[in-house]
Amino acid sequence: MAHADTAAAPEITDDVLNEVRASVEQLCAGFPGAYWREKDRERAYPGEFVQALQDAGYLAVLIPEEYGGSGLGLRAAATILETVHRSGCNGAACHAQMYIMGTLLRHGSEEQKRKWLPGIASGELRLQAFGVTEPTSGTDTLSLRTTAKRDGDHYIVNGQKIWTSRAEHSDLMLLLARTTPRDQVEKRTEGLSVFVVDMREVKDAGLTIRPIRTMINHNTTEVFFDNMKVPAANLIGEEGKGFRYIIDGMNAERLLIAHESIGDSRWFIKTATDYANSREVFGRPIGKNQSIQFPIAKAYAETEAAALMAAKGARMFDAGEACGPEANMSKMLAAEAAWHAAEICMQTHGGFAFAEEYDVERKFRETRLYQIAPVSTNLILSYIAEHVLGLPRSF
Repeated sequence: MAHADTAAAPEITDDVLNEVRASVEQLCAGFPGAYWREKDRERAYPGEFVQALQDAGYLAVLIPEEYGGSGLGLRAAATILETVHRSGCNGAACHAQMYIMGTLLRHGSEEQKRKWLPGIASGELRLQAFGVTEPTSGTDTLSLRTTAKRDGDHYIVNGQKIWTSRAEHSDLMLLLARTTPRDQVEKRTEGLSVFVVDMREVKDAGLTIRPIRTMINHNTTEVFFDNMKVPAANLIGEEGKGFRYIIDGMNAERLLIAHESIGDSRWFIKTATDYANSREVFGRPIGKNQSIQFPIAKAYAETEAAALMAAKGARMFDAGEACGPEANMSKMLAAEAAWHAAEICMQTHGGFAFAEEYDVERKFRETRLYQIAPVSTNLILSYIAEHVLGLPRSF
C-alpha cells in the first residue's frame, strides 16, 4: 500500500476542477432520484448513466491524451466521483475503470496500451471487472488459489473469484492469478501475475459468471475459470510480479472511494438540513431543536476534516509521491463520516426516511458498503499501526 506511483500527473488548477464539478452536476441533473429508484427496484445496471459519463469523457480522465483520454489525473477523477455522489447518483457502476487502468498505464507494454487504451477512452471497450478476491482468502490476497499455467503461447486459468463487480457489463477484466506455487517462492508477495482477460472471447468458453444478489444494487458477481485460455501477450509486466502491480493501483482505489463517500456525506447533510428547515412539528421547524442541529453540525465537521485528508492524498498521488497512509486514512475517515451522516439524515427524517421517494433509505444502504469494501476499516487500522506507527504485525 505504500508504493510510490512512478509518474506524476500534470498540474490541474482549481478553476479547471470547478468547471468539471459544474459540468458533472449538470449531467447528473438528468438522472434524478426516480431513475435510481427504478434501477434499484429492478436490480438493473444504470447503463444510460454510465454511457452519459463515457460520452462526456469523464471515464477517460486518467488516460493520457496520446491514447485518447484527457490525462487530467486523480484529482479530476476524484472530483467527478465526489460530485456524482453529492448529486444523489452512484458511481459504483463505473468507478473501477478509473483505478483499474492504473496497472495497465504503469506496467503495461506500449503495445498493450495502444491495443486497449484508445478503445477504453472512446467507450468501445469497458474495463470494469477486477478479478482479485476469492471466497477462501478474502482480503488475504497472497493466499489466493486461482492458477495460471503457461502452455505455449497461452496461459490456462483455473479457479474462482468473488465480488467481481460489473463482470456482466465489462468487456475486459484485470485478473490476478498464481503462476508459481506458494511453496516455490522466496517471498509471499512473489508468484502472482496480472492479466488482461478479454471476456468477450472466453465467456461460456472457460469463463462462467453468476450474479450475486446483495443488499444494494451493486451488480456484483462470482466468476469461475475452467481451463480458460488467456494469450501470453496479455500478461502485464513480468510474470510473478503481479502483486506489486496491483498494490500500485490500490492507493488510487482508496482515494476515489474516499471521495465518493465524501460526496454521499455531503448529500446526506444537505438533505437533512433542507428537511430540518422545512419540516414543522409542534408549530416550529424541527431544525430549531439542538437535538437535530448538533448531530448535523458534527457530521459536517467530520466530513470536511475527511475531505482535507482525501484532498491531500490525491495531490500526493498526482505528484507521484508515496501516499499509502494518506490513501488508507482518507478511505477510513470518509467512509465513517458518510455513515454518521447517513444515520443522522435517517434520524432527522424519522418515518419518512423509510419511504423510497425520499431516496434516504437507498443512499443509506449504499453508503454502508464502504465500511467494509474495498478494504475493511480494521485492516486499515492494522496497516496504520504496523506501517506508520511501527507496532508489531498483528496477523
